[in-house]
Amino acid sequence: MQRRAGGSPQPESPTAAALYIATLAEELAQIAKRHGLESLHYILEMARLEAEQVAKASGEGSNDAA
Repeated sequence: MQRRAGGSPQPESPTAAALYIATLAEELAQIAKRHGLESLHYILEMARLEAEQVAKASGEGSNDAA
C-alpha cells in the first residue's frame, strides 16, 4: 500500500481498497459502540460487511495482493 502526501495509505487495487475500508469501518464501529452511538455503530458495521463482501467478490479469480 502506497502513502499519499497527506500520510494516508493509497490502496493499490480494488480488493486492497475494500479491505482497508473494512478495517477502518470496524475500528470506527467499535468507537461508536463504546460511546453508545447505536445507529452509527450499526451503519458502520453494515459498511464493514459490504466492504468485506466486495473484497471477497473482487478477489475471486484474481491474484490481488492486499
